[in-house]
Amino acid sequence: RLFVPNELAADTGIVLDKDQSHYLANVMRLKEGEAVALFNGRDGEWAASLQKVAKSGVAIHVHTQTRPQIPEPDLWLLAAPIKKDRIDLVAEKATELGISRLWPVFTRRTVMSRVNTERLAANMVEAAEQCERLSIPEMAEPAPLDKVLSGWDADRPLLFLDESGSGRPIATVLSSVKPGKLAVLVGPEGGFDEAERALLAR
Repeated sequence: RLFVPNELAADTGIVLDKDQSHYLANVMRLKEGEAVALFNGRDGEWAASLQKVAKSGVAIHVHTQTRPQIPEPDLWLLAAPIKKDRIDLVAEKATELGISRLWPVFTRRTVMSRVNTERLAANMVEAAEQCERLSIPEMAEPAPLDKVLSGWDADRPLLFLDESGSGRPIATVLSSVKPGKLAVLVGPEGGFDEAERALLAR
C-alpha cells in the first residue's frame, strides 16, 4: 500500500519515484502483475498492479477505486519536540489516531532545539500506509509557543493538556466542544512553566 502524489483514475499509468521503486522491487521483491493499493489523500484508494519492474523504475497500472475519499476530523496536534526516537513515535501514533496536522511547538522547557520535519513527514507517510487511512497529516513548520498563540484562529478551540492538574477533566471539556475544528497542545518532558500557563489562560 503506497501513498503517491499522482492523480488516481481508472486505466492510468504511474511511474514510481526511485525510493518507492527500490522498496517494491528490492525490499518487497514484487514481480510484474502483482497487486498494490494506492492513495493520494484526494481520490480515495485504488487497486493497481505492477506493469513493469526495471532499474529505471517501477511502472504501475491503476485499475479501479476500492474506497472513496471520505471526510476526516480536522484535528491538530501541537507537541513540544522530545528526543529523536520519541518524537518519531509521536508522529507515527498521532497519524494512526487520525490527526490532520502535526505542529512542533517550542516551549521554555523544550529540550530539543531542532526538528527534522522531513523525517517526521516520512514517518507519517509510512504510518498512513500501514494503518490504511486515506490521507497524510500536514507537517507544519516548528515555531515558538508565543508566536503560535499570537496568530491563533479563534474558531479553532485549543485543548491545553495541563500536567499540573489545575484543569478540568478531559471528558468534561470535550463534552462541551462542538464538532469541527480542534487542536490539542501537549508540552515537553519538564512541563509548561507558569508564564506559559498564564499566556494560554489569556
